[in-house]
Amino acid sequence: MSNHPALARRLGTFDASLIGLGSMIGAGVFAAFTPAAAAAGSGLLIGLVVAAFVAFCNATSSAQLAARYPTSGGTYVYGRERLGPWSGFLAGWGFVIGKTASAAAMAMTFAAYAAPQGWERPVAIAAVVLLTAVNYHGVTRTAGLTRVLVVAVLGALAIAVAAVWGGSGPDMGNIVGEGLLAHGWYGVLQSAGLLFFAFAGYARIATMGEEVRDPRRTIPRAITIALGITIVIYAVIAFSLLAVLGPSGVAGTPTPLAGAVAAGSMAWVAPVVRIGAAVASLGALLALIAGLGRTSLAMAREHDLPPWLAAVHPKYKVPHRAEIALAVVVCLVITVADLRGAIGFSSFGVLLYYLVANVAAYTQPKEDRRYPKFLQVAGAVACVGLVLTLPPLSVGLGVLMFAVGIMYRLLRLRRNRTKP
Repeated sequence: MSNHPALARRLGTFDASLIGLGSMIGAGVFAAFTPAAAAAGSGLLIGLVVAAFVAFCNATSSAQLAARYPTSGGTYVYGRERLGPWSGFLAGWGFVIGKTASAAAMAMTFAAYAAPQGWERPVAIAAVVLLTAVNYHGVTRTAGLTRVLVVAVLGALAIAVAAVWGGSGPDMGNIVGEGLLAHGWYGVLQSAGLLFFAFAGYARIATMGEEVRDPRRTIPRAITIALGITIVIYAVIAFSLLAVLGPSGVAGTPTPLAGAVAAGSMAWVAPVVRIGAAVASLGALLALIAGLGRTSLAMAREHDLPPWLAAVHPKYKVPHRAEIALAVVVCLVITVADLRGAIGFSSFGVLLYYLVANVAAYTQPKEDRRYPKFLQVAGAVACVGLVLTLPPLSVGLGVLMFAVGIMYRLLRLRRNRTKP
């Protein structure tokens, strides 16, 4: 891979942590709690704990691998290096299809909060086009905009939580509702699989490993910082939503945080929350576009995607062709997908991506090991378990898309063998 143009190392721990934080917060707080509540009711609290534990296991694997292989591509590269080309391809393909769905989900979440009724899909497409243009002009601009977005989102969330608990709406009895296991363990595990969608942003740090300064030190620290802050924020928001709306109320609205604020005596704060939700979704979408471009770049370098996607812009040092091509695909998904379907499909692809990461980290030698092996075993088993509990339609579409990817690679390998 040394013959390919390199990306510029410009990101420190602070910027890398912000990119991971911005990738997670927009997804979880404003998108994933509604389908999780529909699956598990108050049991989403247990699902949140499970999802956080799985994310922690996966994060330690990603950090350990990224410190050893600090290049673009994340688990696509780790799978190739530790397990072979096919494992790397399956991880990369899972990331690309899963995160394409994630990007569509974030664009649709932004539009749900920001667009006039009937204009949601055009506004979502416009957001994708705008943020692709930002990414096109360099990673430092991506990090700079992410700083602004994260600060704005955290401010909006703080105002929302203060409004929820400072008003007359909260009722501690709503939190438990009919009971944490009223929907059974299957519902709890399905909620964990859906909520895992909200934690996957730390992977963006690893996929941008070629643009991080001092990667052996920066990447593990940034992943740990971003994940730790996000877990605390999610827990606070989950309790706040259930205390005001109850499980059925959270499940019944695509904008639960705005609904929780509007239900209290400080309803005038609701517009601030809607603005914060829109900004958070833009932050997640911005980082998703960046991460997708880097993984696609790595796959194109190995011809697992069309080689012309491996181009790096001579001035801005970004994978510009990959980002533009993926933006087109995301816009097409927006025209046909719904939010819950996009979240479930995304979780399918990303959980299989992390399955490869855990197995790859398990094979690392002692000198590269930073975390005990039992975390990788637990992460791998949990990834498989959560995939099996996702909505059947998401699983079916995921299997179909993986079959398409496998056929593509088989045809490419066959064509290469038959060349004179």
